[in-house]
This record gives sequence, C-alpha cells and structure tokens, in this order.
Amino acid sequence: MVRLRDGLSALAFLAPFLVFYLLFLVYPFGLGIWISFHDWELVGSFREWIGLWNYEDMFADPQFWRAVRNTLTFAAMTVPVMVGLALLLALGLNRQTRIHGALRAIFFTSNVLSVTVVTLIWIMVLSPDRGLIAQLFRSLGLEPIAFLASTTWAMPAIVATTVWWGIGFPMILFLAGLQQIPGELYEAARLDNASPWRRFTRITLPALRRTFVLVAILQVIGQLQIFGQVLIMTGGGPSQSTRSLVQTIYETGFADWQLGYASAMSLFLFVVMFVASMAQLYIARQED
Repeated sequence: MVRLRDGLSALAFLAPFLVFYLLFLVYPFGLGIWISFHDWELVGSFREWIGLWNYEDMFADPQFWRAVRNTLTFAAMTVPVMVGLALLLALGLNRQTRIHGALRAIFFTSNVLSVTVVTLIWIMVLSPDRGLIAQLFRSLGLEPIAFLASTTWAMPAIVATTVWWGIGFPMILFLAGLQQIPGELYEAARLDNASPWRRFTRITLPALRRTFVLVAILQVIGQLQIFGQVLIMTGGGPSQSTRSLVQTIYETGFADWQLGYASAMSLFLFVVMFVASMAQLYIARQED
C-alpha cells in the first residue's frame, strides 16, 4: 500500500512534465514523420499518401545537397572555433576579481541579444560603404571588401557573426567546469615544479573532458540549425553559397506549401544531429 501511494505521488509530480513532453515533443515528432509520407499542402485539405517519394525527390535534389553541404561547412568552421575560443576565454577569466567578473559579463552580454539585433549590428560592421571594417581598410590604403556579396567571404562573415553572438554560453560552461577542479591539485603540481603547460594538459584538460563533450554536442546541434543569420544577412546568397538546410526547409514548407517534402528534409536533419551527438558520446566513453 505504501509503495502504491509513493508511486501515485511520483506520477502526480511527473504528470505535468509528461503531458507537455508528449504534447509538444513526441506528438509533433510523430506527426512530422507521418506527414513526410504524404503530399501534404500547408493550406487546404489536400492529403495524399505517396510513400517514399518525398525522400526519393530529396536525395535526387541538387538544391537539397547544396544546402546540406553549406550547413556542414558552416558547422565545421564554427564549432571548433567556438569550443577553442570559449576555453581560452574561460581560462583567462577564471579569476575572482572585479575586473574579471566585469569581463565575463561583457562577453556573455552578446549571448542574450536576439538574432535580429546581432545580424543588424554585423551588417553595419561589414558594410563596404560605411562599415567599421571598410573604414579600417581605407585607413590602410586597401579597397574595402563587400563581404556579404562575395561567394568567398559571405560564409566566413556569418561564422564570425555567430561566434561573436554565441561565445558567452560555452565560456560559462567551461568556467563552471574550471571552478569544480580542486585547487589542491594545482598546488601539488606547483610543488613538483610542473610547468603551466603540463598542469594544463595533465590536470585541466582531463578534468574538463565531460564539459568538452557537452559543449561540443550543444554546438553541433545548434550550428546545424543555422537559420536566422543566413536569412537576414544574405538570404542564402550570393549564388546560393550560404543557403542552409533549415532555410530550405522553411521555404519549402511555408513558401512553396510542400509540407510533406519539408518534413522529410526535417527528419533528415534530425538524423544527422542525432548521429553526430551519439558519435561524440561514444568517443567520449571510449576515452574514459
């Protein structure tokens, strides 16, 4: 009787979460899979079962593969920079002083801005007419570059914008990990005349292994869903060189009304993120 009462109490506490989880996560995910097997218009009542045709069209669509390539390129450029720079900032700001506390707040401030504000700031910074970088180029006697209109520089410009915007959160995670390392370990290492590099490689990095995995997984999942920066800064151009997979899904579903085809591409993106996350977890466990 006591166990039954405890079980009912636990279920009562879990019920609100389970309702929201099933209603807003499990049900939409299952519905998305079901829609992907249909020719399903966004507006109207037209619904036709077509099986795997959406997936066949997707794998044969060169525009889809270009968006996948752009998305993977963006993630490959952004994630290592984000992880490495966040670790460096955390190491430099891991001090209990007022100035370091103020600097931590400054670096984290950009993370709370909306994507619209961030992209508008960087559009002005990168402007070839009156932008800050253009003025710097002119002061050096160089011709300004139209970064967002160049197939070579548009993607790096979006990467720089994203790193500036999102560096605060992984930095805070690394700071939290650094502050969990016992100071006695570093004191003992200093008594043994261990160099700073040896303390970093023998104490800091092993202690941050799980934080590295967490930050890397969060960054991979986040950067594979790149959308707002591309849509506002370049619209996917120039010459489709920055079009992301999420932008393609959005335009397919809400501009072309091909909800079934968009759902198929969404499921593909989910599989890519899931596989990447599981691979990182597997590698981390093997290292442990």
